Order: sequence, then structure tokens, then C-alpha cells
Amino acid sequence: MARPLPAAVSLAALSLATGLLTAAPAQAATGTITGLAGKCLDVAGASSADGTAVQLYDCNGTAAQQWTVGSDGTLRALGKCLDVTGNATTDGTKAQLWSCSGGANQKWTATAAHDIVNPQANKCLDVTDNSSANGARAQIWTCGGGANQKWNAPAADSGTTPSAPMAVAPYLYNGWGSPPNPSTITQATGVKWFTLAFVLSNGYCNPQWDGSRPLTGGVDQQTVNTVRANDGDVIPSFGGYSGNKLESSCSSAGELAGAYQKVINAYGLKAIDIDIEADAYSNPTVQQRTVDALKTVKANNPGLKVYITIGTGQSGPDTSLINRAASSGLTVDAWAIMPFDFGGAGQNMGNLTTQAAEGLKNALKNAYRYSDDQAYRDMGISSMNGITDNNETVTVSDFRTILAYAQQHHLARLTFWSANRDRPCTGGPADSCSGVSQSAWDYTRVFAAYTG
Repeated sequence: MARPLPAAVSLAALSLATGLLTAAPAQAATGTITGLAGKCLDVAGASSADGTAVQLYDCNGTAAQQWTVGSDGTLRALGKCLDVTGNATTDGTKAQLWSCSGGANQKWTATAAHDIVNPQANKCLDVTDNSSANGARAQIWTCGGGANQKWNAPAADSGTTPSAPMAVAPYLYNGWGSPPNPSTITQATGVKWFTLAFVLSNGYCNPQWDGSRPLTGGVDQQTVNTVRANDGDVIPSFGGYSGNKLESSCSSAGELAGAYQKVINAYGLKAIDIDIEADAYSNPTVQQRTVDALKTVKANNPGLKVYITIGTGQSGPDTSLINRAASSGLTVDAWAIMPFDFGGAGQNMGNLTTQAAEGLKNALKNAYRYSDDQAYRDMGISSMNGITDNNETVTVSDFRTILAYAQQHHLARLTFWSANRDRPCTGGPADSCSGVSQSAWDYTRVFAAYTG
């Protein structure tokens, strides 16, 4: 495709019976914990030393702000536990990072009201003095319902098909023009996840946004921060149609896995998207390199969702990459097709999309020996809103057809290129609007109704 170059959460489920907090087990999940003013719970100086302060700080995507919700009730960052200093239970006792010991001062539960409670003290994780300043210390305090005691933590993952919030993640591109503010889209539609495009090679085996912008510290980092401050997250997409591909620039599967890992580490990711086009889709050597690299990435990052996005014809995709992955033992969380650029105007793109998706389902059944239901749950659709490169028109009504198909079959991924295009044209740069008559975010609103 001619893409441009560039929750009520639970650490454990709570029941309130006879005034006691009872924790039920939850599986591990990792991500940011956001609180007052949308800022993140942060380990000061990214230090893993025992006794390091835990504080409020601007969200920046670093490992110092990635917390793992343990099935044992712990909250862990940098390999250590969130701890109540001195095993105390008094108001104002500061929280710190400390080696995990299994003690009651390192156990935490969360209510549906977004309080994070230390059951031993029966007190809430609190931001000292209700201050939203960077560096404001975290402490325990009698629960009072204030904003400085409200937190959004990563939800436990059941290990089944991704929940709809992760499944619906429109592509967002910062490479040129006037990219939309993800906060605007979230406020208008409720969609909180975005697929951020594209990570490319700078000519060597080194990942950069569009092959030229640094991974952290620039506009893309700002987008990540904004999305996470809205209780969402990003799925970086590697590849796309144009530019130098890491899959081609890296000389081995080990080097390519290392390049993927740099991005995963930079942002503490929950998911990645490999958008395989050009020679990365047709060259057998590059295909195998990609498959082998992804096997390494999955082994080194338990719980990371891996999506592969590929082109398709009207009857389904070329099966060479799917078959290669299956024969090599690579399973992914979704194989997503791009059902457009078939050629010619005047076609019913909703119907053609479901037709192509059925071809993908059959390809997955044949390669992996899946049942129909398994194949559907391992599938995704990545459409294009409005006028495509081949002058097809994908309408809002077509998106409703696609949504109904996804709902019926419980697809793992439902997205589109792109959020930049989901607005009426007003004379802006190419590919910054849909080319059809619409209100802003009409396409996103349709997919926002997906429940998985």
C-alpha cells in the first residue's frame, strides 16, 4: 500500500465484606500507573537501589515508570517492590523502592474507585500535600477519596484475545503535516490506543522514527506521553510502504531482534506491529529473518503482543509468510490484512473486506491447523478510511460492515490507516483527510464500538 514515508483496574479483585479487604489473584500485567494531573508513579532517578524515593513525575516512557502488577499483590519496577518504609502504618509514611521480601508492607490492592490500598495499614497510596509538582513523594494516608489518591494501574491480562481497547488502535503518523492530537480523538470517541507509525532504519540496523527522528525525546515521545496520560498506550509499527526497513538493513535475525528490543525497552511496550510491505513481504531471506527475530522477541518479552500486518488480494493474502511462520514455530497475536488498493472505483469495500478476511481465515487454518474460531481470534483487519491510493472509497457504512464482521468473529485487531485522515478535507497536505464528506473522527467512532 502507498503509505507515506515518513478501567476499573485490579492488582487483585477486592471484596468488601465485614469491613475487610480480601484480595483475589490476578495475573501479571505491566505498564504505567498514572495519578494526579495525569502524571506517572516514578522511581526517582531510575535508580534500583534500596530506599529510592517513589514520586510523581511527568510520564516519559522510561523503565522507571513501568510497574508490573504481580499475582502476589506486589507492584514492581526495576526488579524491586513498592514498599512502605519501615513497615509502618502511620499517615505520612513514605513509599520507596526495596528488594522484594514478601512482607505485608509490599502488598497492594486496588478498588473499583481507583484507590491503591496497603491492606496491612488499611491506607491509600497518596501524593504528599496534594502536589502535582514533579518529585512530589508518594506516601500512605487514610483513604479520603481525594484526587491525590486516585490511580490508573495496568489491568491484569487474562491471556486471551486482547481487550477491545488494545484491539482498536488507529494508526497515527507524526512524519509531516498537522497530526491530530490524540487527546482530542480520545475525548471525542473514547479510543485510547494508537498504532504509532513508523519505525524504520537510519540506513543501518538502528531503529528511528521514519529512519531519522530519535526514539525518545522528540515529537513521537510527546505523543506517547500524551496517550499514556489519557490512560491509553501506543503500539509502535515497524515498516510501512516507504523508507529503509530494519528487516532489510539488519544483517541477521539476532541483529533485527536487537533493533526491535531497543524500541520495546525505550517505551516499556505491551505490543508491537510489524507492517510488512515491499521486499520485507516478498523476499524469502528477509521473511525468514523477520520470523526468526520475532521468535526471539517473543521469548524475551513474555506477554508482549505481536501483530503482523500484511497486504491482501480480494480472495485473501499471499500465504508465503504465514506458512513460513507456521513451519518455523512462530505464533503471533494477530495476522492483520490491509483490504484495499484492490484497484478500481465503485466497489463495495465493506463486502470485499470480509471476503478477503475469509481468505485470511482459511490461510491460518491451513498453516496452523486452527479451527474456524481459533483462526478468527488470531486475525485482524487494518482498513483505510476514505479515498484509497487506487481511488476506491471506503465509507463509514463500510466500517460498520467491518465492525459487524469483527464482532461476530471476535477478531484480535481492528484498526485503520489513519487517524490523520479521519477528518474532512480543508486544503491541508495530502493524506491528512479522508477525501469524503464526514465529520471529524466519524470512522474512529464506528470502531470504538468494538467489544472484542
